[in-house]
Amino acid sequence: MLASTALVLFMTPGLAFFYGGMVRSKSVLNMMMMSLSSMGLVGVLWVLYGYSIAFGNDVGGGLLGNPFEAWGLKGLFVGSYSADVAESSYVLSGSIPALAFVGFQATFAIITVALISGAVADRMKFGAWMLFAGLWATIVYFPVAHWVFAFDNEDAGVTGGWIANQLAAIDFAGGTAVHINAGIAALALAIVVGKRKGWPREPMRPHNLTLVMLGAGILWFGWFGFNAGSALGANGTAAFTMVNTIVATCAAMLGWLVTERIRDGKATSLGAASGIVAGLVAITPSCSSVSPMGAILLGAIAGVLCALAVGLKFRFGYDDSLDVVGVHLVGGLVGTILVGFLADPGSPAAVAGLFYGGGVDQLWRQVVGAVAVLLYSGILTFVIALIVKAIFGGKIRLSDEDEATGIDESEHAETSYDFSSHRGLAGVAGTPRPDAATAGAQSVVAGKEG
Repeated sequence: MLASTALVLFMTPGLAFFYGGMVRSKSVLNMMMMSLSSMGLVGVLWVLYGYSIAFGNDVGGGLLGNPFEAWGLKGLFVGSYSADVAESSYVLSGSIPALAFVGFQATFAIITVALISGAVADRMKFGAWMLFAGLWATIVYFPVAHWVFAFDNEDAGVTGGWIANQLAAIDFAGGTAVHINAGIAALALAIVVGKRKGWPREPMRPHNLTLVMLGAGILWFGWFGFNAGSALGANGTAAFTMVNTIVATCAAMLGWLVTERIRDGKATSLGAASGIVAGLVAITPSCSSVSPMGAILLGAIAGVLCALAVGLKFRFGYDDSLDVVGVHLVGGLVGTILVGFLADPGSPAAVAGLFYGGGVDQLWRQVVGAVAVLLYSGILTFVIALIVKAIFGGKIRLSDEDEATGIDESEHAETSYDFSSHRGLAGVAGTPRPDAATAGAQSVVAGKEG
């Protein structure tokens, strides 16, 4: 669990690279800061009250955990931590230390918030983003995590969320709580913030595809903690989900590339990286319930559908800058709903989908869970974004001038690539002497550069 927690935490810097490479060079630092700032903000809120809302004893019909039950993690860290294991005693969450579970779930909350930022690249004020992120985590993510991840524990007298228990929808590692949740929130926020200046007329190409590929690789690496770690132990379920995470992602990448090749005539590195993420998203809810062959089919479907879905923003006119909607919302819906068709009774989830003789029983549960999260998150995100906009006097985004200059300089007073220190005399090696001749030559060079 310690290793899995570290892997999932590493996913957020991976997301920063992935998103950072996809924006223009004048926005890369801000894009990465939106991910990294989510780590700082959500990590603190999780300890203060987030964990308690998500995993505290239910106080509202499966909708909300008691926010005061584990405020500041009270009661979860007391015990004996003797070097002699036999003499140690501390609070457990199932069979693992409660604090290990707290840390593991904190990383899920962090990356879910960070995912949203890709929809508002280049234009949202950093202060407005921070306020939005804190409110959204509190009002949307923490309660939805309770719905999906908090299971009843009759022995401990603990009741959990309605999707996990009353509805019994399958979401092993966060297709609803993480990806559908973040995807629909990204759409709502993008609508409130508005389009980038010049979009879609002006080309806004990724400035560094090497960073995108690096980020995709880190995400895939970290996702083994995300999915296999959700087995909460080194066991057969973890091994099963690990294999499915590999093959579904491979199939999704191939599906995306084939779609690109047929549609555009070229298979691109950006398409490969995006296909990887689409496959990871789709297998997240279903990795414990589909067979490896089912995972390949699911991944291929997700790769094709997500590749097609990223073009919807041009048809409907919403500026989802980095395709959070097309990849995370659509991929999350595909992975969640296809459980109802592809669930194999021989898998750890031991549930039969429609194609395995289970009828529509599991299918309707998956659809209800997905739609419930979509509606709750979409509506409340829209309201939260309007509140943040009002607090900032209607100025939730940069001015036209600042947006043209670049958000890195206007919001952070920094640039991602500073080549000024490398400028010198053409054809002259070493450091020029600061004499009159040198100064004159430098003025000539400066004049040519201007």
